[in-house]
Amino acid sequence: MSSTTAFIYAHPDDETFLSSCLIRQLADQGDPPSLLLATKGDAGKKNGHVSHLTNDELASVRVKEMDKAAEILGISVVEHLGYPDGKLGLVNEAEAVEAIISFINRHKPESVFTFPKDGGNGHPDHVAISRLTTLAVTSGRCPSVQRLYYHASGTLLSQGCLPAVTVDTEPDWRVKAEALRAHASQIFAIERYFGDLSVFPEQRRFEAFILAWENGVSFPPAT
Repeated sequence: MSSTTAFIYAHPDDETFLSSCLIRQLADQGDPPSLLLATKGDAGKKNGHVSHLTNDELASVRVKEMDKAAEILGISVVEHLGYPDGKLGLVNEAEAVEAIISFINRHKPESVFTFPKDGGNGHPDHVAISRLTTLAVTSGRCPSVQRLYYHASGTLLSQGCLPAVTVDTEPDWRVKAEALRAHASQIFAIERYFGDLSVFPEQRRFEAFILAWENGVSFPPAT
């Protein structure tokens, strides 16, 4: 199945934190995006009620949660590379880039969205998937891709980079909140970031993305 937009992130729930309203809007316009996740989030045990699970057990839980969130958001397909959570920076780079290229060429997106170079919050898996995705897109081997977007992190905004895509989440907050709740194993972390999900978080109002690369030309965020 082809889609004109793909999102490539590190963990289940990254898609909902950063881009759920954009994803839902694309789906409602008849273009449900595809999603590639580098890990299954098997190390995300900081929430007390899942700390007793093994990594494999938690991975199974989080894949099911991701399937539920994908249904809520209208994602056409979810694929997992299955790399160890927290260790993405240690994987074989050439192998990982090849896997991302394969995903892109099967789904043929025109636009790809991922984390910025600094991962947005410095998380090593976020940093790694940004690097790997950028290498894949700029390899010359993904002919469908015309644009690469980075999440508009505080670092990029402070450098004067202006978002090319901005979505006001307030009109679709109930959908975003429902997708966040689908990631139930991570709900404590989610509520630390967004607060009470029954209340719209004005401080998290916008999903914004900066154009990093277009038709072979890299802009400052991708250098």
